[in-house]
Amino acid sequence: MTENLAKPDAARDDFDLANFLPFLLNQAAEESSLAFQHVYKNRYGMLRTEWRVLFHLGMYGRMTAKQIGVRAMIHKTKVSRAVQRLAERRFLTRTRDEADRRLEHLELTPAGEAAYRDLRGVARDYDARLARHFTSGEVALLRSMLRQLAGIR
Repeated sequence: MTENLAKPDAARDDFDLANFLPFLLNQAAEESSLAFQHVYKNRYGMLRTEWRVLFHLGMYGRMTAKQIGVRAMIHKTKVSRAVQRLAERRFLTRTRDEADRRLEHLELTPAGEAAYRDLRGVARDYDARLARHFTSGEVALLRSMLRQLAGIR
């Protein structure tokens, strides 16, 4: 015998999931990142964490995995896996720190730099396409509010 799991109308929960900010933010993030995800996945076989590591190295230059994790708010295990995959594909180099052998300095290779420049251009174009859904004032306000929620100043 199957059990009817739906609540009767009179007992329905009045929580409005469709207007719950974390739910909306997650849905917007997933939807807005899909087209860009196709590019970095199809052109370079990268996963989300890998392109984020690549972009941090492209933007800031030589960094450690820990620095990337802190700046990008990515768990160290995920950063480590992304670094390993990017190194295997020769997008970055790993150099042991002479003073502290536990640390590795990461830098993009010429192939990594080329992938970064390519994806940076795609990201700029995609960002502009998303922004066209709003007025310039709305875009500025949206960016400001999202930075505030993310704790980014």
